[in-house]
Amino acid sequence: MPSFKKAINSQVGRKFMTGITGIGLMLFLIGHLGGNLSIFGSAEAFNIYTDKLMSLGPLLYVIEAGLAFFFLYHTILGVSIWMNKRKARPEGYTEYKSRGGASHQSLASRSMIYTGSIILIFLVLHIIHFKFGADYSTVLEASGKEVRDLRRLVIEEFQKTWIVIGYVAVLGLAILHLSHGFWSAFTSLGMKHGDTSKKIQTIAYAFAIIIMAGFIFIPLYIYFTGGQGSLIAN
Repeated sequence: MPSFKKAINSQVGRKFMTGITGIGLMLFLIGHLGGNLSIFGSAEAFNIYTDKLMSLGPLLYVIEAGLAFFFLYHTILGVSIWMNKRKARPEGYTEYKSRGGASHQSLASRSMIYTGSIILIFLVLHIIHFKFGADYSTVLEASGKEVRDLRRLVIEEFQKTWIVIGYVAVLGLAILHLSHGFWSAFTSLGMKHGDTSKKIQTIAYAFAIIIMAGFIFIPLYIYFTGGQGSLIAN
């Protein structure tokens, strides 16, 4: 009976843990998108949302550290799996064939290591961009509390062409990564039998497109309306 450590470090174990961490990160994306879309609520909704996060105090740092661990561990696992595959196939392939049954090779699956690396770099820049960006302040009318005006920063930054192009380009790549990642996460947990795998793949594409479309809509709407669109309260 292999030890837990050996089981987790095996190729199968790494795939399993990649699936678990991947599902955790997908749940985070859903919550993060929900918070971001509050920018289309009342004029104060987004700043109230971000202020509530900041009011968590030390707990926020624990949550951020946990997310950082999930992202890094997920990345390390993905790189490890990719390197083992490369060692097993040092010459690579010019054609992708299945040994039997339908093949799940696709552009999304073959580019995971590259899209994942780009997304990781993007996340670092994204955090620097907004978490440590211009420190505007505003006073909430309801409470009279002075808070950071992150809403103003977001609207200002998404009126810059090069920033919007960069965000949309990376989020477009994220559709590829997320669609295969969703399918791989659930099939790694045993859902890879017959029609179940096909259904999960369909759901994976729908999930990736819907989630990333939500993230992409925000910078595009702000850019093309100059931050003055009817969906953005003044």
